[in-house]
Amino acid sequence: MVKLVETTDEILLADTARGFLDRAAPIAHLRGLRDAGQVGDDALWGEMVAMGWAGVLVPEAQGGSDMGHAAAGILAREMGRTLATSPFLSTAVIAATALRQGVDSRSGDRLNQIASGQLRYAIALDETSKFAPTMAEMQARRDGNGFRLSGTKRFVVDGAQADRLLVLARTDDGLTVFDLPAGRAGITRHVTPAIDSRDVARIDLADVAATGDDVLGKVGDAMAVLAPAFQAGQAALAAELSGLTSGVFGMTVGYLKERKQFGVPIGAFQTLQHRAAHLWCETEITAAAVLNAGRLLDTTPDQAELAVSLAKARATATAQLAVQEGVQMHGGIGMTDAFDMGFFMKRARVAAEWLGDYGYHAAIVARHRGF
Repeated sequence: MVKLVETTDEILLADTARGFLDRAAPIAHLRGLRDAGQVGDDALWGEMVAMGWAGVLVPEAQGGSDMGHAAAGILAREMGRTLATSPFLSTAVIAATALRQGVDSRSGDRLNQIASGQLRYAIALDETSKFAPTMAEMQARRDGNGFRLSGTKRFVVDGAQADRLLVLARTDDGLTVFDLPAGRAGITRHVTPAIDSRDVARIDLADVAATGDDVLGKVGDAMAVLAPAFQAGQAALAAELSGLTSGVFGMTVGYLKERKQFGVPIGAFQTLQHRAAHLWCETEITAAAVLNAGRLLDTTPDQAELAVSLAKARATATAQLAVQEGVQMHGGIGMTDAFDMGFFMKRARVAAEWLGDYGYHAAIVARHRGF
């Protein structure tokens, strides 16, 4: 049976990450970036790289720490608690996992560059408003010994600032992943305004040339590379949502203790106590589901699909409950831009959709349960 208690090393990692993020990337940092019209902070990412976060899933032979998915989840959770923005999920989790599926000299070099902070990746999948990678229609037609890619990818997280793109396209042999430099001729990136003030882009590919060396994995076998990467990203995103929920819960309980009506803290009212207690229970159960997903990805990745989808679905629902209760219990100030609660609500809404929404993952859970 998987033990759903953090180890001493994991507690130390969480404490270190929390101390750093409280200092370097509190919620006010995101507000400052939003107000300045920026969607990222290179200096902040540089500090994360220096602490080894970019190499959390990179093998030691390629310069990483290879601490595993549970550790990656702990870092993502702490980033969610303060809404720290970085290319951590796209680069250190999703791209690193994809690149280590059959490491050759090229992918090994790129893993090394990820760990050292020289490369940032984005994964270009979605073409519609929903996560449906197997329905990708972008064409990669044969051209001599290579390919020509044409089409549009939407909602490419971290796509505006990435150095390289993992692009999913359809060849005559099936879906294939191409690992392309973001500056290759024919690639045009358009920054897309996002409600959570993160780096999101629409990317147009117009007759982009690619060779066999640009194929990650095998032609026509994209899911051998992407399925583990998706699960790693979904587990880490669930962890971020779990941290977001904890951040909202802490802020809300603090307000219940501080705000007074009729001469007493509003937290003394039983109806608010019950709502806070319910939210706390959901938060703890979700945290256990997230830790379970990370444990299974580290120990038995071939059996982790149910745990990962359960974690993502549950984290999505719990985060939605948390932000709605947070706004409600803060009264009118909860809806104002001057108050931080709105940042949590916006991030929860965007993260709910990325890499599969509640319905997508609930369907996987139902299938595993025989429904």
